[in-house]
Amino acid sequence: MKRKTLLYVVSVVLALVLALAWAFAPRAVEVELAPVTQGRFEITIEEDGKTRLADRYVVSAPLAGQLQRSTLREGDAVAAGATVAMLTPVLPTMLDSRTLRELAARVDAAQANVERAGARIARAQVGLAQANNELSQSEKLAQQGFVAATKLETDRLTVLAAQREIDAAIADRHVATHDLEQARAAQSAVREPQGGAAQRSFALRAPVAGRVLRVLQSSEATVALGTPLLELGDISRLEVVAELLTADAIAAQPGCRVFIERWGGPGTLEGRVVRVEPGAFTKVSALGVEEQRVRVLIEITSPAQQWRLLGDGYHVSVRIVTLAQDNALQVPVSAVFPLPAQASADASGSAEGGNEAAPRHAVFVADGGRARLVPVALGGRNGNMAWLRSTLAPGTLVIVYPPPGARDGVRISARKL
Repeated sequence: MKRKTLLYVVSVVLALVLALAWAFAPRAVEVELAPVTQGRFEITIEEDGKTRLADRYVVSAPLAGQLQRSTLREGDAVAAGATVAMLTPVLPTMLDSRTLRELAARVDAAQANVERAGARIARAQVGLAQANNELSQSEKLAQQGFVAATKLETDRLTVLAAQREIDAAIADRHVATHDLEQARAAQSAVREPQGGAAQRSFALRAPVAGRVLRVLQSSEATVALGTPLLELGDISRLEVVAELLTADAIAAQPGCRVFIERWGGPGTLEGRVVRVEPGAFTKVSALGVEEQRVRVLIEITSPAQQWRLLGDGYHVSVRIVTLAQDNALQVPVSAVFPLPAQASADASGSAEGGNEAAPRHAVFVADGGRARLVPVALGGRNGNMAWLRSTLAPGTLVIVYPPPGARDGVRISARKL
């Protein structure tokens, strides 16, 4: 074989071997990279809420009566002590002729009782005069020795009994007189003109200064004792109520900072959690799932002039900050994954020697065109970012959404977006 032909064959075979090696050589895994950043890290709870008045006052009727038509409307301002409603006595019911005759007969009977009591007094006075005469005769005869001492004592007791009879008769006349007045009052009540009742109106006054929230009874009507008439409140004293899941309410402790968003005005309002109610309640979600929720009360700390257009029962969105850390190392939460079992055991051994918490998560770091598995300890995570308690330098590139082919030491190439 000629030398030239041999070189040609060797070149062809070498080219085929190189082509096969290139074809079956492992390719670099395309990945998406993101840098490690440093800044403020927050864990928040987002939930819907609504505003409500811190103090609400319901003005009710303190007595039954005729309510005059109210001139107040929702939103009207009232001063403390201002008249908000007027009550007048209820007009007497219409009576039939039989009842009227019974009332007249009751008056006549009471008048007869008064006259009978007067006659009893007169009879008692006659008895007293007769007893005094008997006593006077007995005293004269006793001085002459013609009457025994027991007879004299009996006449004296008779005089005392006659005096007590007069006192009882006078008391009976007082009772009969009062009964007559009651009967006449019952009879005159059905004849009293309406103007007399209007002169004895009772004014209901506002307990505090504020605005009218609701007028529960605006028309003239007869109301019973305790009937709610209107609601008052101070609009400048609003609070926000949010219903959190019980697991979230554990983290939302009093004092936590709150951002109030989507309230209808410009910017974001600030507030703080003031109270977490101790009792939970069951609420059915929009998907039909029963949930245990707790009411959390939030105080608005932004200047009142900024949210003066808010009213009672307005819908808002709240973002409660449960954890905040300045200058925290952060990576996208999609870059963090659970640490593999073998790597976790190695990291635990290192942590025991260094007296640190064992890392339970890891990230892939881009190092010289290759992926390096780096165990990390998380301080927390939210919907977008994860806080790393590791020594990764800011600006270090990590792999987000690691593909199945990503392993420790594998070649990688940045995907062009």
